[in-house]
Amino acid sequence: MTDDNAMKHLDRCVELATKALETGNPPFGSVLVDESGAVRYEGHNLTVGGDSTQHPEFAIARWAAANMTPGERAASTVYTSGEHCPMCAAAHGWVGLGRIVYASSSKQLVAWLQDMQAPLPPVATLPITSVVPDAQVEGPFAEQAAAIHELHKRFQGINK
Repeated sequence: MTDDNAMKHLDRCVELATKALETGNPPFGSVLVDESGAVRYEGHNLTVGGDSTQHPEFAIARWAAANMTPGERAASTVYTSGEHCPMCAAAHGWVGLGRIVYASSSKQLVAWLQDMQAPLPPVATLPITSVVPDAQVEGPFAEQAAAIHELHKRFQGINK
């Protein structure tokens, strides 16, 4: 995955993760792109209100189920700032979305949180393919992962 459009979508995910952080939410952002390359949905984490299921990847799955045919969903790509959690991976699989491209991995997130002595997520951080074995995934990507790491530091109150 080296095309400019893909990198543009990952950069947008970093922007959305920044917006999440600026609104008090953990820094996660995602974009749904259809087969033609059109952005169909984008969002960021909205968990600050107390509903920990308000992840952008989960919102994408719900939106796609309501607004796209099964064929359109299968041909789409979800770009995201961080590898899907098990809840979001399951929703992605159940809805039949296509490829997932992530900036930073769950393994990286765990290492960052441990390094910052921050709490780990309450749900196991698993690779997407542990939840959806046939999922097509790509990531992480160093430049965007570094930006996401910095956002997580800011979220945890670490100014390094």
